[in-house]
This record gives sequence, C-alpha cells and structure tokens, in this order.
Amino acid sequence: MVRTLFHIACALAVVALLHAADAQTLVPYKITGDGIAEQLTGAPGDATRGRALVLDRSTTCILCHSGPFGTQFQGDLAPSLAGVGNRWTAAQLRLRLVDAAHFNSNTIMPSYYRVDGLTRVGRNWTGKPILNPDQIEDIVAYLATLQD
Repeated sequence: MVRTLFHIACALAVVALLHAADAQTLVPYKITGDGIAEQLTGAPGDATRGRALVLDRSTTCILCHSGPFGTQFQGDLAPSLAGVGNRWTAAQLRLRLVDAAHFNSNTIMPSYYRVDGLTRVGRNWTGKPILNPDQIEDIVAYLATLQD
C-alpha cells in the first residue's frame, strides 16, 4: 500500500513538473501562523479560472481530491474538497497550495509554489514552481467558494 502510494505520488510529481509554470522570479511570501495572509499577486484570484485549474487532470487537485465538481473520475487519495471554504480561510488555503509540506513533511501533495529544499526534482525543473502566483490565487478564490 505504501509502495503504491509512493509510486502514485512520484507519477503525480512527474506530471506536475511536465506542466510546470514558466521560469520566473518567485514572489516573496510571509507565513503568519498557519497561513499566508497576503495574496501573491496583490489582488484576489478569479474563481472561474480557479475551477478550471482544479479540474485540470494534468496538474492539480482533482487527481487526488474529490469534491462537488459534477465530474467523473475524481481522486480518492486525499480528503474531499467539499466544504473546504468553511474549513480553512483563504490564507490557510494559500499556504496549503504554496507549501503543503509545511503542515506534514510526509505529504504526497506537491508544494505547488515552493522550490527550495525539495528532493527528486529534475535538473531542468530546479527553481521553477508548478503553478504561478496567478494560478495559486485563482485556485484559492475557487476553493473559498466551496462552502457546502
């Protein structure tokens, strides 16, 4: 079981890295308590674009999470995203996307924006985030709408 989860996590990491965000200078962020209060872009994200990103099977959430998406073939490796907007604030959601390992160093969820201190990253991908700041904010905006 652990071996299967490890292989799945590796496969997800490879898929995510193949669709990595363009090389860019990372926007600095500050972790306060259990979240990142300031938006990475300085503006709220777009929930419609965020939904599209969440449902994109090549890079993000629906690979491992289920939720109220009205689509087939949702993941079941991670908790459901139904009601996630009630469970966590935007700041908490942002940190979970930026650096999921902040909460659990053994998580299989990728750190979508953090690039330092990671292992098993291909030479061509070193220093590149999986998602750019706009994408992070769009996903946060969408996930915050999931209140039920």
